[in-house]
Amino acid sequence: MDASFKKIAALIGDPTRATILWTLMEGRAFTATELALEGDTSAQNISMHLNKLIQAGLLSVESQGRHKYYRFSRKEIAYAIEGMTLLLPHPESPRKQQDEPDQPIQQCRTCYDHMAGKLGVRVTESLMQQKILSRKGKDLGITRKGLKWFFDFGIDAGALIHQRRSFLRTCLDWSERRHHIAGSLAAALLNRMLTEDWLRKTRGSRALVITAKGRKNFYENFKISI
Repeated sequence: MDASFKKIAALIGDPTRATILWTLMEGRAFTATELALEGDTSAQNISMHLNKLIQAGLLSVESQGRHKYYRFSRKEIAYAIEGMTLLLPHPESPRKQQDEPDQPIQQCRTCYDHMAGKLGVRVTESLMQQKILSRKGKDLGITRKGLKWFFDFGIDAGALIHQRRSFLRTCLDWSERRHHIAGSLAAALLNRMLTEDWLRKTRGSRALVITAKGRKNFYENFKISI
C-alpha cells in the first residue's frame, strides 16, 4: 500500500502530467496534440507522459479515425484530482477575499461532470432546505418530494439509483470549502441545466457562464440571486 501510494504520488507530481490531469477535468476527451499545447511541450514528450498515465490506470485512450482521444479511465480519478486542490493554502485575508469580485471559475464551474463553485454550493444548500434532498449522518438521500421535483425537471432519479456508479454524494468544494453534490444525480442536473440553457460551457476553461434565463430560473427554483 505504501509503495503503491508513493508511486502514484510521484506520477501525479510531475508538472507535465499534473497539467494533463488538470486539463482533463473539463470532462471531455483531448487529443495528444491538444494536451501538448496545454502543457507547452513537444508531441514526443506528451506521448511519453500519456503512456505512463495509461500504464498506471489513470487514463484510457480511444481511437477515432486518425486521432486518439484521452480521458480519465474512471470518474473517481477526476474526483481525487479535484480533492487535491483542498491542499492549496487558505487565503491569508478572508476580508480582502470578500471585497474582491469572484473569478468566473470560483462563481460557477464544472467539477468533471457536475457543477461546483459558489453556485454549486448554493444550489446544494437550497435542495437541502427545500427537503428535495435529505441528510442522514454523512450520507445524502433523495426524498419523495425530490423524486417528483427531479422528474418534473426532466430527470428520472429513480432510474439513476439503479446505475452502477455512485448516485449521490458530497464533494468538498475547493474554492468555497463547503460541499456541493456529486454523483450521477448531480451530473444529470448539470446536463439538464446546460440543455435548458441556464448555463453555458466556455472553451478552454471549466468556468460556466450563467445566462439571463439561468439567472431567472435559479431565483425561481432555488431563491438564488445572481
